[in-house]
Amino acid sequence: MAVTVQFEYRTGLKRDVFRNARLTGSWGGRSQDSDAWPVIPMEPATAEDGCPCFRATVTFDESQVGHGFRWGVLVDGPGGRDQWAIAAEPGDTVAPRPVRTFVLGSEPSCERYFLTQGRRLGAQKYFPPGAGRPLARFAVWAPHARQVEVVFGTRDGGYIADDGTGLSPILPVLPMRRDAGGVWETEPEAAGALELEQLRFQPYMFRVTRSDGQVVYRTDLYSRCQMGRGTLNPRGRPHPGSRLEVNATVSCSVVVDPDQVTKHFSEPRWPEQEFVSEEEFWRDEYRPGRPVPRRVEDLVIYELHVGALGFGKEGAGTLEDAVALLGHLEALGVNAVELLPMSEFGGLPNWGYATTHYHAIEYKGGGRDQLKHFVRECHRRGIAVIMDVVYNHYHPDAERAEWMYDSNAHPENLYYWYEGRPEDYPDYERAAAQPGSTAAPGHGGYIDNQSTGYAPRFHEEQVRALFISSAVALMEEFHVDGFRVDQTTCMHSYNVFHANGQPASRANIAGARFLREWCRTLRLIRPGVMLMAEDHSGWDAVTTSVEEGGLGFDAAWYADFYHHLIGGPTRSMEFAKLLWTSGRAEGSPLAMGTFSGVLARTGQKKVVYHESHDEAGNGEGTRRTLVIAANMEAPSGERLRAAEARCRTIFGLSALSAGTPMFFMGEEVGAANDFRYDTFVSNREDLLGLRAGRGHHLFRYYQELIRLRGASEALRSRELEILATHDVNRVLAFRRWSGVEEYVVFVSLNDAPFSKGYELVHPRLASGIWKEIFNSDAERYGGSNVGNLGALLPSQGNGLRVVLPARGLIVLRRVDV
Repeated sequence: MAVTVQFEYRTGLKRDVFRNARLTGSWGGRSQDSDAWPVIPMEPATAEDGCPCFRATVTFDESQVGHGFRWGVLVDGPGGRDQWAIAAEPGDTVAPRPVRTFVLGSEPSCERYFLTQGRRLGAQKYFPPGAGRPLARFAVWAPHARQVEVVFGTRDGGYIADDGTGLSPILPVLPMRRDAGGVWETEPEAAGALELEQLRFQPYMFRVTRSDGQVVYRTDLYSRCQMGRGTLNPRGRPHPGSRLEVNATVSCSVVVDPDQVTKHFSEPRWPEQEFVSEEEFWRDEYRPGRPVPRRVEDLVIYELHVGALGFGKEGAGTLEDAVALLGHLEALGVNAVELLPMSEFGGLPNWGYATTHYHAIEYKGGGRDQLKHFVRECHRRGIAVIMDVVYNHYHPDAERAEWMYDSNAHPENLYYWYEGRPEDYPDYERAAAQPGSTAAPGHGGYIDNQSTGYAPRFHEEQVRALFISSAVALMEEFHVDGFRVDQTTCMHSYNVFHANGQPASRANIAGARFLREWCRTLRLIRPGVMLMAEDHSGWDAVTTSVEEGGLGFDAAWYADFYHHLIGGPTRSMEFAKLLWTSGRAEGSPLAMGTFSGVLARTGQKKVVYHESHDEAGNGEGTRRTLVIAANMEAPSGERLRAAEARCRTIFGLSALSAGTPMFFMGEEVGAANDFRYDTFVSNREDLLGLRAGRGHHLFRYYQELIRLRGASEALRSRELEILATHDVNRVLAFRRWSGVEEYVVFVSLNDAPFSKGYELVHPRLASGIWKEIFNSDAERYGGSNVGNLGALLPSQGNGLRVVLPARGLIVLRRVDV
């Protein structure tokens, strides 16, 4: 008797990304080598989610019942032919080719793999055979639940209380059935089936009966929109007020058609009335002659917090303010905008690094369709969009989101890493029982990772899928060009047990596995997506390809570059801290040699910066660059001139390094107000006003140095060689090149110019003729015009004598080649 197994590979993508899919598995013989497995063509089809899928059937002999098998899929796709299409790793070890496993049963069965779950879980379209319009299907992962139902709220209230107050009096309660993997689904074709169009803009929640019988209301973690623009959290109590008052993290999820986009950036009413198809919306996304950069090394990144815009208005900034800033950014010449996190975080005055709903865009900031309009406007101007994403922890107040989703038992806290049981941590439990203790009973098995919340449960494939699917949606539905992943070190290195601080090695291994799977999935769909990690480990694997056993990122943030270049009062003397010390040391030596070693390493796939949101306001003594340059005093008069000169030099070291330069919003016009995570609204500055006023010289300098870098392959290359350093003279010189194109950059943080020339001797300068092409001290930048005035400077032997301005930077180009 034979047993048949149908294999399905579901993409969850609207686009036809893959072709020529082939099934391969370990059933063809005794060999465990996947290269020796038989290969079977798969039939292309369209799944009920409306997305492409591939199917094949294999017949097994009954003698194989009870045996375990492995399988995978090969495809031809954007990355080339014969791509391994399984991304999820099943175990704790590095898997060059992740596989799926199953044990053959005695009855016909189906083995499915979902590359992305973004069209499976949540409120989705369901296309029954022969139907003209899609029905609505709801699905949620709740493996510990006794029962799950879909309930609907009202559009005006948008909040359902724990006692059921706020439920729609019109729409029915939809029962859900559980599959073997713990996913609950509605039956779209049952009596009273609802079309998705009928439910569009309808608030809903999942009513979950937990494992202990308690009934709770939970948001949809795959929701594309969370209703609520306010800050109120009713804490489960009835809320008689408006949806505008409620915090979106705890209010209802909203049914959205992902294939439609608002025709206008904004309409005066909600829900909006005029929509266009995705195809029509994105049709004129790009402009001739304005290519969007596709390589990390070609970027100049402008880090932008949307909430800090909107000077002169009440409340935090929105995407409308961000679109209004694009003319400024286009004139500045940056070709990439990195947005601080925009996934739903509740609209509170913070930086957004506390996500509850990874598929929803911050409602108070403008929401999903306004983000699409923003991305399209960026692309029309040749500007790439990089999104900050946060996977190392959740929102600290996630009681209607990730926290205790379907069980009250800590070991079953679905989205959080927990090892063992509470009784495994007796010392912690005794401490938690003491009067006045801040320790929470039962929390000992959670994992701390230096974030503001417990670590996610990365060993669960569905938890990894939540993060991965949301990134795929940002890439596919929003056309985002790349990502910066927050604190990857927290995921693969910092994990410890909450009970005792002991290392949690399994969590570290699983965190690295997640990052590999994340990178592998995104590159399978779009090989050119730009991936950057905020990683402080120095681990080479972070920027090594997945195929070579690494995590797969293009570049890592280089925090040491900041600490050596800028520094601060809390940093030890092992750091150069050039800017911090240059105005205080009264002519004493600076650690130029120490910094040169850091500069030389910028070509090792680094994102370099002299200020970011963290450095601008997230630590003791951290301030805006201009304030640090002015010795932590208000810059004015001669102090302002000296501070701006130092700032110009500091930016030049970032922009002309071998890394990918990034700077924080407002630096280009001399923003000086504190940028604390909780006070940025009251401290925000008028960027356009500064540009027209005291910041106009600085803006021109940034603009023209960015233009110089963009026009030169050598200045965008990863090639950099230190030619000379002198701590006493505060001088540094380095070489940049690509092919025959060659530059030498001189930097002086001396408070006096070398007006009679500074002599550099190095074999690289032999028999060359050099021309000054850029000078940070030019009068047009607010400087004193000390320099070589564009003169030709012939080498004399191995030496070159160059006039250097005070606190300045000059660029020489070799012209005899």
